[in-house]
Parts: sequence; structure tokens; C-alpha cells
Amino acid sequence: MTDSPTPAPRSRLRAVLPDLAPWRASADFRRLWLAGLVTTFGSFLTFVALPVQIKELTGSAAAVGAIGAVELVPLIVFGLYGGALADALDKRKLILWTEAGQAVLSAALLVNALLPTPAIWPLYVVAALSSALVSVQRPALDALLPRIVAHDHLPAAASLNALRWQVGGVAGPALAGVVVAYAGLGWAYGADLVTFVVSVALAVGLSSSPASHEAAKPSLKAIAEGARYAWSRKELLGTYVVDIAAMLFALPLAVLPFLADELNAPWSLGLMYAAMPAGAMVVSLTSGWTSRVHRHGRAVVLAAALWGVAVAAAGVSRSVWLVLLFLALGGAADMVSGVFRGVMWNQTIPDELRGRLAGIELLSYSVGPQLGQTYTGGVAAWKGVRTSVWSGGLLCVGAVGLLALCLPKLMTYDARTNEHAVRLREQRRAAAAAPAPAAAPTAAPAGG
Repeated sequence: MTDSPTPAPRSRLRAVLPDLAPWRASADFRRLWLAGLVTTFGSFLTFVALPVQIKELTGSAAAVGAIGAVELVPLIVFGLYGGALADALDKRKLILWTEAGQAVLSAALLVNALLPTPAIWPLYVVAALSSALVSVQRPALDALLPRIVAHDHLPAAASLNALRWQVGGVAGPALAGVVVAYAGLGWAYGADLVTFVVSVALAVGLSSSPASHEAAKPSLKAIAEGARYAWSRKELLGTYVVDIAAMLFALPLAVLPFLADELNAPWSLGLMYAAMPAGAMVVSLTSGWTSRVHRHGRAVVLAAALWGVAVAAAGVSRSVWLVLLFLALGGAADMVSGVFRGVMWNQTIPDELRGRLAGIELLSYSVGPQLGQTYTGGVAAWKGVRTSVWSGGLLCVGAVGLLALCLPKLMTYDARTNEHAVRLREQRRAAAAAPAPAAAPTAAPAGG
């Protein structure tokens, strides 16, 4: 009798902690996760260093916000075409070559930072080229995930991938604030270069992932086919536009260096950049509950609205510690939205369209931040830093509420009954039950 209470607490603990099933079951998932962790850590160093360098060279909030503008066109063009490439080519090769290209760009930032008088134009050129490479790579990564992870493990995989990003997102900016202040920008760019080299070495071991035999060749027609499919799925369309609205109005990253100065706390800049990933990490570390949620569209909307409320509160707070708290709460809400958007995408989109839809998804969660940097930088230059932050948060809440009213299919989506989710779930279970032919290694998840 004395031992009987023990299993219950353990069961409750397992229900809260992240589900490690994808990590245990798939060797390719483990490789991608580790490569992504290393790259994310380094990329966040550059993510902080680049706006700080532009601020030092120009002293202009608008110039910092212009990073988003120069990244936008490559993001749109190469995101859509990158999705078509992901459907038509070997995803492993796309991932390797784009990761190597990012290493070259990090080297260019390092060389420029070491010059006696660093130039401003290479910073924008590298930002644009990096945006193009990410736009080609990300659809391949997203399209690869359902191939290497079992269907029922996709929610857990989404949470683990988010946790990987958050570990780098917390440690990277916090360390970058110290590195940039005390060691210099060159050290931040140099560390980013090293992480890309390590990531390429890890990704070399990935299994080949050739195109599905139903996939269309890269073309404008193929891209248009993917866009028509996305438009026909109003619940998917809702996930795209809700995230764009949230990031367009309520992403304060471009003005954080100026907000830290206004609070007379320049030491807090790294903590500000780390606060949102830290809040998101708390959600990931307790993400066991996400597999028990089925109304994913409703969760996306509520989380996006809470993100706006948190950002607005950060904009009116006078204490740096309150600002950090509200940024962390915003990051937690954004994480919830991101997990359920990813689950909806991965559990309902056919394999032959996955790359092209991943390209559209890339635009949905990247165009908003790029435009958002320009928006917040412009409003800050016009009306002040605080106004740009709190007004953007309120606009986010209003826009998300309006979109929820206009897209009822998003609010009523249920993974247990949605026809697309049911069809894909049955197809993948049938494929998993059938013997895999020797000539088709991508038909089954990679084993661990």
C-alpha cells in the first residue's frame, strides 16, 4: 500500500514533459535537431549583432528597420520557388547546399566587421542573400519532417523543434549582448561561421530524400497549383493571415536597442532579445499537453491575441523588468500559436504538395516579421519607440479578432474530424503497415 501513490505523479509528469518519441524513433530527426540547434545558436548571435552594428554606423531606427525591407523581396521570390524545388529535388541536397551558402555569408560579415571602417552596404546585401537561402532551405526542411517522423509523432516533433530554437534563442541573444559589448562584433560573426560548419558536418549524414513521383517539376504552374490548394483550404489560409497580422503589427525586435536606451538599461538588450525565446521555452518544456488539444485553429487565434496583449503591455511599462516579463509572456503565446499552426500543416497537407505549401508557410511566418521590422522602425521614427510598441500590440489584437470572424473554418477546425486530417492519417497508417519496398527508402520513417 505504501508504494501505490508513486505511479500517479510520474504519469502526470510524463503528461507535461516533452514527448521524446520522434527523437528515439528517427535517426534523421536526431541529426536535423542537433544541426538546427547548433545553427540556431550561432544565427541568434548575428541576429543581435547585425542591428547593433547598423545602429552604431547610422544611429537611425529606420535604418535598422530597413533590414526587414531588404529581406522581403528575396523571401517572397525564393520562398515560393524554394517550395517548388523542395517538391521536385532531393531535400537533403537542398539543405546541405543552402547551409554551406550561409557559412559563406557569415564569413563575409566577419571580414567586413574586421575592417578599420566597416561598410554599411554589405550588411544589407548579406541580409538579402541570407533571406534567399533561408527561403530555399526552409521548405525542404518542413517537407522532410513528415517523411522522417511518424504521423502521430508530428505534434511532439513540432514541440521538440521549437524547443531547439528556443535553447539557441535564449542562450544566443543573452551571450551576444555580452560578446558584442565586451569582445566586439567580429567574435559574434565568427562564432556564427563556426556553427554553420558544424551544422553542415551533421547534415551530411542525412538519408537521401528524393522527390515524390507525383510531384510537379519546378515552374510557375506548379507554384500556382500550390497557391490554389492553399486558397481552397480556408482553415490553412487562416493560419497564414493570423500569423502575418500578429507579426506585422506587434513584433518589436527592430526597436529593442532603442527601447533599452529609453529605459536607461543598455545592459538589458541581450535579455530583451532572449525574453521571448525564454517564454517560448517554458511552453516547450511543458508541451505534453499539446497532444491532447484537437481544436488547433481556435488555439492559434487565442494565442495570437494574447501575443498582442503582451506586446502592448511591454510598450507601456516603465520598468525594464516588467518589459522583460511581458516579452516573455508574448513569446509563450507565440510558441503556442506556432505549435498548432505547424501541426495543422503537417497533419493535413499531401506529400506531393508539401514543399510548395511549405513555401507559402514560410511567407506567412516570415513576411510578417520582415514587414513588421519596417513598420515598427518607421512608427518609432515618427511617433516614438513606445508608441510603436504598444499601438502595434493593440492593432494585432484587433486584426486577429477580425480575421477570426471572417474565417469561421479556422475556429471550427478539429483534427479528429477534419476531412483532410482524417484522410492523411489513414494514408500514413496504411503506408506504415505495408512492407516498404527496397527501392523506395523514403516510404518509411528513418530508423534509430
